[in-house]
Amino acid sequence: MNRLKTLIAEDEALAREGLADWVGETAQLEQVGCVADGVSALRAIRELRPDLVLMDIQMPGLTGLQVLRALTAEAMAPLPAVVFTTAYDEHALTAFELHAVDYLLKPFSRERFDEAVQHVLQQRRLPSSDDGLRALAALEAPQLADTTPLTRLLVRDMGKIIPLQVERIEHLRSDTKYTAIVSEGHTYLVRLPITHFGQRLDPRRFLKVNRSCIVNLDFVEAMVPDESSQLVVHLRDGNRFTASREVSKQLRADSL
Repeated sequence: MNRLKTLIAEDEALAREGLADWVGETAQLEQVGCVADGVSALRAIRELRPDLVLMDIQMPGLTGLQVLRALTAEAMAPLPAVVFTTAYDEHALTAFELHAVDYLLKPFSRERFDEAVQHVLQQRRLPSSDDGLRALAALEAPQLADTTPLTRLLVRDMGKIIPLQVERIEHLRSDTKYTAIVSEGHTYLVRLPITHFGQRLDPRRFLKVNRSCIVNLDFVEAMVPDESSQLVVHLRDGNRFTASREVSKQLRADSL
């Protein structure tokens, strides 16, 4: 059996030792290195060419995101599969689009570690350099306003990580800090403002009807004017959202 050459890049001693123990106990993995900072991680990946990197996002010297960004900029081929370890779940909620295979939220359990390893073994499909760089840019600096359309999100629900295909999202609504993403009868609450998604959703499919709501036009049943001549967007699931005056005007202008 070919085992995956595995590098651990983790600055917390206890987490590093725990990961090393679990890697050693996993038949499909072979540890080839263990480092505690980002600069050493980048060097070790270049030299050892691991198949899998278990990497902390927050490390001295370089963050895990900066390490992977450097590798994608170099067009390293093949890129290792990466499972991030982090104490901050917002890094995962900003939509890895599966370019990072999985993530372990500290404190993580052996069960979650085993799930991540199985995910790696099942995937074994690495993103292209360009896709990886775009995903990392969105994670590390969303203010750069990457407009590449999202195709998949990772959302959390009842302790699970669920890959959600963007085309199945029916609508998004939010206040200033949280966004509710509705898909196939389920609502996923994400700790990100709706503006984070606005420029990353395909405008051919998604319409921002007002400041706090974006709808998928594939799930729109009709748009009906109200007493103020603003259009009320009727979704198939029964939800109703009033479009702003500006959006209503634009929709009328665009209609045949």
